[in-house]
Amino acid sequence: MTKRILSLVMALVMIFTLAGCRSAEPATTPEAPAETSAETPVAETPAEAPSEDPNYKIGIITGTVSQGEEEYQAAQNMIAKYGDKIVTATYPDNFASETETTIANVVALASDPDVQAIVFVQAVPGAAAAIDKVRETRPDMLFVAGVAAEDPATIASKADIVMLVDEITMGSSIPQKAFDMGAKTFIHYSFARHLSYATIAARRELMIEKCKELGIEFVDVTAPDPTGDAGVSGAQQFILEDVPRQIAQYGKDTAFFSTNCAMMEPLIRSVMEQGAIFPQQCCPSPYHAYPAALNIDVSGHEGDVQFMLDSIDAKLTEAGQEARMATWGVPINMLMVEAGVDYAIEFLEGRTEGRLDEPVLSTIVNRIAGGEGKAQLTKYNENGVTLDNYYMILCDFYDFSL
Repeated sequence: MTKRILSLVMALVMIFTLAGCRSAEPATTPEAPAETSAETPVAETPAEAPSEDPNYKIGIITGTVSQGEEEYQAAQNMIAKYGDKIVTATYPDNFASETETTIANVVALASDPDVQAIVFVQAVPGAAAAIDKVRETRPDMLFVAGVAAEDPATIASKADIVMLVDEITMGSSIPQKAFDMGAKTFIHYSFARHLSYATIAARRELMIEKCKELGIEFVDVTAPDPTGDAGVSGAQQFILEDVPRQIAQYGKDTAFFSTNCAMMEPLIRSVMEQGAIFPQQCCPSPYHAYPAALNIDVSGHEGDVQFMLDSIDAKLTEAGQEARMATWGVPINMLMVEAGVDYAIEFLEGRTEGRLDEPVLSTIVNRIAGGEGKAQLTKYNENGVTLDNYYMILCDFYDFSL
């Protein structure tokens, strides 16, 4: 990664308008906390003493099932695990144009005085404003923002902890994985709104650079925006029609990547049927689009990651695609929901050093990812300024050919 490329892209990006992998369409400033960097104020309010029966609730706000079933189900898993200590809400399907609804839903969660922490995955546009609004009356609310979609410095200054898949490092790791799978061409599906994100834009530039280094032809393809007139169905239909066109032009040794969650299911299905290459999803996870694309029945195995990996393996092997398609072994959005809740519990029960305790967060993330060293946390650096509470998470590829 070159600092010049990253700095240039960051300087051009002024507005952010959609979330993380970026799912389709699936106040008075709070009391200034102690700063850990010039751009990243993080509160250092002393934690309360631990209690055997602490009286608190944790709010979780996610997308709907149509937006991102993985994060929605992760919230339901937290209810199953912790019972009535968990309350949930969703952001609207068309969140890009309904930020007021997002804000209202977060404020509604915070209206319960027992809610002392809110985990926001995905932290779509409006999350920063929602945090500001809540802090007008609840300045001590703990906020954990996963899959952050707004300007990094802005959301880092509002939330206590921010998490995002390490899209920057992916700019190198995804083309490298595609190359290892035999790719000679790399198709990048996106649209203008997504390319206004700092991390997505920077990742694309790094992909171009890495593909050039590896001798892979990089091809930009503009897909319909799922929040536009054609909607999700139009974007999905475009993928179903375009993948065969690209393979007819470039051959089967073509790797495909899209920045949008709603495009993953048709993309995975088309790539498998056409015998092309698929290094990973935008939000890497064995649960993200693979079950629906490959007609895998998860009934009775919800939350069983190894079952899902084994089931995908069987389908890919049957199609002769086990060495041509991959994912991560960790459901990243589910990880962020669970990690956010578990960290909130540690904080609310007095087992953290202040509001931001990196060792506690790292331990939790690695435990959920499968053990020490299974997840790499890197602090986001924007134009030479480190955002001390903004963590980029990178996990290993899961290789179905082994």
